[in-house]
Parts: sequence; C-alpha cells; structure tokens
Amino acid sequence: MAVASTSLASQLSGPKSLSSYSGLRPSCSKLESSHSLSATQSLFQHLHSHLRLSSSSRKASRGVVAMAGTGKFFVGGNWKCNGTKDSISKLVADLNSAKLEPDVDVVVAPPFLYLDQVKSSLTDRIELSGQNSWVGKGGAFTGEISVEQLKDIGATWVILGHSERRHVIGEDDQFIGKKAAYALNEGLGVIACIGEKLEEREAGKTFDVCFQQLKAFADAVPSWDKIVVAYEPVWAIGTGKVASPEQAQEVHVAVRDWLKQNVSAEVASKTRIIYGGSVNGGNSAELAKKEDIDGFLVGGASLKGPEFATIVNAVTAKKVAA
Repeated sequence: MAVASTSLASQLSGPKSLSSYSGLRPSCSKLESSHSLSATQSLFQHLHSHLRLSSSSRKASRGVVAMAGTGKFFVGGNWKCNGTKDSISKLVADLNSAKLEPDVDVVVAPPFLYLDQVKSSLTDRIELSGQNSWVGKGGAFTGEISVEQLKDIGATWVILGHSERRHVIGEDDQFIGKKAAYALNEGLGVIACIGEKLEEREAGKTFDVCFQQLKAFADAVPSWDKIVVAYEPVWAIGTGKVASPEQAQEVHVAVRDWLKQNVSAEVASKTRIIYGGSVNGGNSAELAKKEDIDGFLVGGASLKGPEFATIVNAVTAKKVAA
C-alpha cells in the first residue's frame, strides 16, 4: 500500500461533519448542515464556559492534583533520528540513575536501529516506543517497521501522526488513522499526534486542523483505552518557540471537549492530553500546572538524561494542597 501524498488544501478540507472555527474561538457562521443548530450552540456554550473555569474551581473538584482528566501523568521522549551506540549507552545510563517520580508513565522512543540495545539495558521503570509503524502486517514494504516487529523487540507504544511524518513524509489524516487502528488492534499503545502549522494558527484554523486530525483517529480506532493524544503545534517543534501555558491549555481544553462531544464523556476524562513543542527543564513546571496538560512529548531535551528527568518530575508542579 502506498502512502498517498496530498496537498495541504485537501488535508484541511475535512469531513462534512466537522464544525468550522474562527481562530481559537468558535464561530457559528460556518456550521456544516450535518449538525443541528441547537446541538452546535450547546457545544460552543460548553466550550466557552469550560475555557473560563478558574484554577481554583478545577483544583477543588480534583482534590489533590491540578488535573482535569483522571489519567496518570505521561511523559514521552522522542529521540527522533539522533544518537550512536556510544551516545545512547550514556543516555541510558543517565536515565537508569535518575530519580523519577513514581506517579508518572515514562516512555522513550529511540531510533529503530537502537531499540534492542535500549531494551536490553534500560530500567524496566521506563517503557519503550517505536517512532512509527506500518499500516498493516509486515511484508514487502522496504524501509518500514511493522507493529509485530515492535512488539517482538519489546516496545509497548508507538508514535503516530507526528508532524514530521505528516508534513515531510506526506502521510495524510486517514492513513494515520488506519495505522493507529492496526497498532491498537495488535496491542500497542498509540501516542496520537495532532497540531497546526504557524500559517494555520495565524489564519485562525487551530481548532479546525486539530479537530480534523482527531476525527481521523476517532473514525478508525477500535477503542481509546490505549491512546494518548499529543498536541504539538508545528511552529513550536524544534524552533525554541513554546506555546505559552495559556495557549496550550486553551487547545487542550478544546480537545477534551471535542472528545466529550464526539466520543464520550468517559473517554474525554480518561484520555491523557500531553503537550509537545520545545519542552525543556526550564518551562515544564509552568506548563504542568495547567489542569488539562497531562504530560509531555519531549524532543531535543529527551536526549539529555538529567533534563528529561526534570521534565518527568514536573508532575510535582501539579500537586496542590488537599
């Protein structure tokens, strides 16, 4: 099966059932006919009120930690196409000696070539992820990695829909959704990436893009039990630019509301929504304080063991007085 390379215009055209938004705020002027006006107004009113919930009211409902959802804090390290045998041995040694807070799920995604090396030397405290996987069973697909191979090597997660796969390799929403469905059906957890490019944010299409990408996952996956959603604004990945805690929180709230309205309230509560985009040891604590930020997907900073540990331990910023 070949990956269809689609134009940006076709990728953003979206399914007919998708509501249109103006910027980061809902607009009722472009509603698709498939939605009733009353249902759409109800969604917008809920989103509008949710965005303005005070920190104190959200914390009071949670009791001990500032989290809107019920899932465990989750931090993933995406090593991308970096590392050598020697540098990865050093990184693994640093991770093995790091003191990590116990109430965090921690996952790292080494380059495929080094998965076995990392699996054989990394502490069991940290799980292993692939950076990508094929859409079906392995076979005559040169250069691809199958879900079955990831499982055989000991991986329990896979990153799918990362912006570099979308915008550099040319994978479209539907293809990514099919890959997620296959991985989940075969027992891997999926870190499902969504996010807008700079021109899309500036054009007021942040919600449009993120919701369209979410819908492609929702249309394909059999269950949300092993999905973590990673919001990664493309303009913040590897650029040094970071969405402010308020910007990230606003999108995370909208994503959780989309899940509530389009999947179920239970899925919206249980699904971890993590942030990625130039996260580092210096900004992770402030980001973690936001109630709908349930963790991080970390790029460059995950190549530095002590700094990655600092990001994992940012979970302590969520803890508040009971």
